[in-house]
Parts: sequence; C-alpha cells; structure tokens
Amino acid sequence: MVASNGLNASISPSLLPNQKQPPKQWGAMKPLSVAGPTEADIQRSKELKKFLEDSGLYESAEESAKREEVLTRLKQIVKDWVKELTRLRGYSDRMVEDANAVIFTFGSYRLGVHGPGTDIDTLCVGPSYVSREEDFFYGLHSILAEMKEITELQPVPGAHVPVMKFKFDGISIDLLYASISLLVVPDDLDISNVSVLYNIDEPTVRSLTGCRVADEILKLVPDVEHFRTSLRCLKFWAKRRGVYSNVTGFLGGVNWALLVARVCQLYPNANPSMLVSRFFRVYTLWRWPNPVMLSEIEDGELGFSIWDPRKNPRDRNHLMPIITPAYPCMNSSYNVLASTLRVMMEQFQFGKLICEDIELNKAHWSALFEPYLFFESYKNYLKVEIVASDLDDLRAWKGWVESRFRQLSSMIERDISGRLQSHPHPQGYVDSSKQFPICAFFTGLQRKQSEVFQEGQPFDIRHAVDRFRHLIYSYSFWKPGMEIYVSHIHRKQIPSYVFPEGYIQSHPRIMRHLAADKASQENGENCRSGPAERLRKRKKEFDDLEVKEERPEKRQSISCQRQSSVSPKHICSRSGFTLKDCSLLLSETKRERYAVIGSCPLNIGMTA
Repeated sequence: MVASNGLNASISPSLLPNQKQPPKQWGAMKPLSVAGPTEADIQRSKELKKFLEDSGLYESAEESAKREEVLTRLKQIVKDWVKELTRLRGYSDRMVEDANAVIFTFGSYRLGVHGPGTDIDTLCVGPSYVSREEDFFYGLHSILAEMKEITELQPVPGAHVPVMKFKFDGISIDLLYASISLLVVPDDLDISNVSVLYNIDEPTVRSLTGCRVADEILKLVPDVEHFRTSLRCLKFWAKRRGVYSNVTGFLGGVNWALLVARVCQLYPNANPSMLVSRFFRVYTLWRWPNPVMLSEIEDGELGFSIWDPRKNPRDRNHLMPIITPAYPCMNSSYNVLASTLRVMMEQFQFGKLICEDIELNKAHWSALFEPYLFFESYKNYLKVEIVASDLDDLRAWKGWVESRFRQLSSMIERDISGRLQSHPHPQGYVDSSKQFPICAFFTGLQRKQSEVFQEGQPFDIRHAVDRFRHLIYSYSFWKPGMEIYVSHIHRKQIPSYVFPEGYIQSHPRIMRHLAADKASQENGENCRSGPAERLRKRKKEFDDLEVKEERPEKRQSISCQRQSSVSPKHICSRSGFTLKDCSLLLSETKRERYAVIGSCPLNIGMTA
C-alpha cells in the first residue's frame, strides 16, 4: 500500500511538473466549459439570491424546526406500529424488541430546496413481514386516522407509486412504504446499496427509487450549494411559467433537479447566475428525444427493467427522456406529451432571451419570473368541471381527474392528427361560492400554426372527449355525487373564480409585454421576433374577440344532485364556433355509469 501511494505516485505522468491535469469529468461526457464566474457573474448571483429570498422561497428557522419535530414524531409512530404488528403476529420478545421501521426523505426536502408550505416526501422502510396493502394502507392508516394531529388523510393505493397523503400538525406529508427482504431493518440502513432491491416487487422498487435518486444527484453535482440555488430558481420559474407539473404532462421536481444537475456537470465551475443562463441555452438547443443522463445507464444483475429504447418498444415513444441515475435507471418524464413538450420549448426560448437581456444589463431577474398569462393566451378553451358531495370526496375525485387530465390533450391531438393543438393548464381551480364543491381544469386550444385550413372548418373532438369521460368514470372509488362536465368556452366565458382579483385584466399586461419586445427589436435584436410576433398575434386575437358583439348567455348551473333525465342546454357562440355543452350525466349505479345521457357532439370550427 505504501508503494502504491508513494513510489508509483511520484512517477505518475499526471503529476509531472508543468503539465496540466485534465478537468474532472462529471457525468457521461466532458464539460462544455470549465470557466469560472467573472465579477459581473458574481454580482448577478448575489442579486439572484436576494431576489429569491425576497420572493419568500426560503423558510424560517421556526418552520425548519417544526418540520424536524414532525419527522421525529413520524419516525416514532412507524416504529411503534411495526413493533405492535410483530407482537400481534406471535414473534418472540427479542424480535419485538428489535422490530423497526426507518423513515427516509427525498424530493425537495432531501435535496435542500424546499420552501415554506411545501410538502415533505417521505419513505417508510419496513421488514419483509409487514405488507403495503394490508398493514400500511389499512393498519397504519387506521392509527393515523385516530390522531387529532393528522388531517386530510388520503390513501392512494392505486397510484403508480402507492402513497398516503396527509397533514401532520399542518405540515403536508407524502408517505410511501417499502417492505424489503430483511426481518430486522437497521437504523443505519444504506438505501443506496443495491442489496435493498433483492427479492422485492416493482411497486416497491418505484417506492425506493425517489430516495436512491436524490442521494445520487447530490453525489454527481460538482457544487451542491450552486446546484441548490439554481434548482430553487428554476423550479420557481417553472411554476410561474406554468410548466411545473409531472402529472399534467410537464416536469415535476425530480425532472427539474436532473436537468439542472446535468447543466452543473457541463459547467462545473459556474456559479448560479451562469448556470441559470446556461440552462436555457442548453435546453433550447437540445435535440429531443436524445436522453438527459447524469451517468451511464447501469444494467444490473437483478433483472429489473431499465430504460432502453433498443430493447423496449415502449421506450421509443418517450418524447423527452430524462433518466434517473440510480439502478434501475428509468425515464422520469414519461408523462410528457407532444403538446406539453411544445409549450416547454417555447418557455425555454423565453427564458433564454430574458437571460441574455439580464447579462446585457437590459433586464432584471424579476423579468424572468413574469407569470405566464394562460387565460389571455388563447381564444378557445376546454373546461373540465368536476363536482362531489363533500370536500373529502372532491379531494379524492380531483386527485384522480388530475392524474388523467393530460390524457385529454393526448386524445385530442391524436384524433385530429395534431392539427388542433392543446395546452393543459397544470393548476385546478376551486369555486368556493357554490353550495357544493366544484373544481375546474382548463385546456387551451389553437389550430396548428402551419396548418392550411378553410375558414370555419370544424374539428370534431367528440370521440376524444367521450373516451376521456369514460376513462374518468372508471375510477375504482367512485361514489354517487362525483360527476364531470366537459364544455368548450371562449376567453370571455372563463369563470371569474380563476382570477385572483375576480376578473380578467388583459390589456395592460399584454401591452407591457409588447412594449418590451418592441424595445428589444428597436435595439437591433431581430432574432427575437418570435416571441414578439406571438404576442402581437395574441393581442390581435384578443381585439378581434372584443369587437365582436356577443349576446349574454345563460349557462347551466352545475349541481351534484343527480337527475334521472337531463337535456343539456346548447351554448352558442361566434368566431366560427359551434358549441354544444358536453356534460356527462351518469346514473347512480355503477353498472349504468357508462350509459351517456344527453351527450352531444363537440365540433370546434376555426377561423383565421
């Protein structure tokens, strides 16, 4: 050992005088640049950090202490739960004494980028004789349900990754469970060791993946603090620009973390302001579906399926593969659709242009986080409105509909061969003014820009809407009162409850965007005509809509009271549209739920 560290090292070519060492390689390829920050970059990073702090993205010391307290109490609860199960099943006193369960964190909390009010992603690892289906979703659920500190308890056993959601003293918790092939789980269990994957099923592997991926990410980035600041910034940006939601077909927390980590590897000496700018520069040029990977894909010996489009035909259909670094390597962004990828690429371009202005001292960081004006960006929308008998039912119903909402866009674009583009909005809106709980989701609609069409040419999407509704009503935990209504509306018909002020404020904000783009072009930045042209088109569409006189229309109110016979009211509109309300009313029995009463065609006609 002395020789290998002494004599051999002294004659190593890599340590000869006047010879540069090659830069350390992070990830699967060499860095694009090893340049460090300039004084201007350092100043911009300070300004960025201050902006994030002023925006309230960092929690207080009191909030951090409360989270730690909640996690400590949760750890004790699961330990006591496993010990009691062990005793009830007749194991020896020694086994009862040694019985244990361990809580791990992952997601934003583990990565160190959580903020005020964010949930804590947690994983409970238990012994082999404690099951997920019976013990976790029934036994532990019953214990939590009896605790006054626990509220909004919602088990989701049928999810792709089975989860139990609840609030513990006001702190939102997402709790997963994994039963590993050990009789006793040690407190110092190394979850990154591949041995934890022995003799377990696919759902358990998926439950363990979050923790294993978070640990790998922190190991694979050159500077953890720079990574955290950049990720915190870009997650905030994604939420402001409406592209943060894995379940809706955009990207979620782990996806953004992997994208940012890859940029950190490509620019290992860059500081946060540089990394944010390079992020947009890299991903506006990225040739999807080439995968983003932090390390080479590892093909382990345990036989679990890994992402490999050469062997797995399903993987070839992935549009934006972002591969997890821990075995078994998977595509974390399999939910991305053609429509959501298009929207994200537009937003990446927006971010790139703003960052260029920031580097030229023509804009401040606040410009990067201007909210995306979804309800001012389209003339036409689909509204998916859901109702339930009470708030608990609505919470469960909303979770199911939200998990399938992206399928509506996919079905529409597939049926119309991409000629009608859809943009699902990642946020649901609750109307609290009604007697019964109501929640609504929206999808923006527009014809494909390059599509040649005749004025008033209709797009028939009734089959897509019908398939979507039947998919929604296949919910295993459906209850009487859970209903869904799909209708086409114009911009002026958007309900007031989606706006913070209770009404739409279009013109001033649109004109500010137009003025900013016009100023950029007058400065000779002709390459930026894309966003400006897009905004001008939207302004023209808005003006065209305003000048057209519309007769006030009564719209059918939504109630969760069932009706045995309903004749849906037709809602007529202008601008080349033939609109019929496509509410789906189903009978009370589960056998009759698939009989559509009063379902109408939905033909959308597009005008120039």
